[in-house]
Amino acid sequence: MSPFASRLFIALFGFGLLAVSCSKDDDNTPAVDDDLAGPISRPASGYGADGTHDVAKLSFASPRYAGKTVDIFYPKDITTPRPVIFYSHPYGGEDSDYNIGLFEFIARKGYVVVFAPYPTTGVSIDERYATLWESFKQAVTDYPNLIDTKKVGFMGHSFGGGASFGLAYKGFIDEGWGEDGRFLFVMAQWYSFQITDDQLQKFPANTKLITQVYDDDVTNDHRMAIDLFKHINISNAEKDFILIRKSVLPNYTYTAEHNLPNTRSAYDAYDYYGIYRLLDAMIDYSFNNNAAAKTTALGNGAAEQITMPSYNGQALSPLEVTDNPTPQYPQTKYDFKCISATNERIANCQ
Repeated sequence: MSPFASRLFIALFGFGLLAVSCSKDDDNTPAVDDDLAGPISRPASGYGADGTHDVAKLSFASPRYAGKTVDIFYPKDITTPRPVIFYSHPYGGEDSDYNIGLFEFIARKGYVVVFAPYPTTGVSIDERYATLWESFKQAVTDYPNLIDTKKVGFMGHSFGGGASFGLAYKGFIDEGWGEDGRFLFVMAQWYSFQITDDQLQKFPANTKLITQVYDDDVTNDHRMAIDLFKHINISNAEKDFILIRKSVLPNYTYTAEHNLPNTRSAYDAYDYYGIYRLLDAMIDYSFNNNAAAKTTALGNGAAEQITMPSYNGQALSPLEVTDNPTPQYPQTKYDFKCISATNERIANCQ
């Protein structure tokens, strides 16, 4: 493994292995009525509440990554093609089990999600992008009975968050996917490749965007996310930049580190209220034209968007939303700085 790959793997994947010890203050966390860590349960209703569909999964051999499979999660009772989300995982997260909660949440709500693994080591960034793209394309080609390409979202975390812009450009512009609904939902974004300022200006008018960053992330400089958010030609009314901060309760800490969301270890209310709830509303707004959903997904700081649940009278940190994000910390905080020579978009660093 190269020094670069070793450093990236440790930084991005190691957080997941440590999440339990970082999240729990002691062994006296109050009991909950579901499987989430911490004292706060998943939403019982509204956006972020689990859907009613049983989940099915099928897999096919990756077109470029020998020995690996591309996984498609979908509603078991499907009778017609459903809108789809193409998910690009973080560096090292090659198994869909690492974030199974997210994928099953999407399918339970009645939609399809495609998870495509790419190699952690031994290949170039361009080869990783090609692996993601060819996997998504094969899913569309081979499973038209499941996937409706008229309503499409691209979602990704870290390396996959950075990749989502170039992949979405291929899907929305080159393939024409998403004519009846398009969005991007990117989290803890790493560097973005295969996307220029000129291409960012060509995204279709119906494209929507949520960019999320996490306050305790020491892996990826928030400037990378700020760059793409500011340079894409989506109006402020159709995009929001969201910061999530940790919340400290007497017996449990809801962390806002690089690995949010992460079903494998710290699976808690932050997954549901910080990510799933907004994604649920974004899907409803983008795919179903539900104007009321916009207040939760892209509310520009509306109470319905930023308010987090409370426990014993103590409210969790509200989400912080802006259309004009600025860096809150020096680049020295992060393992991967915007100003690194690795970043093809280094000229856009603030």
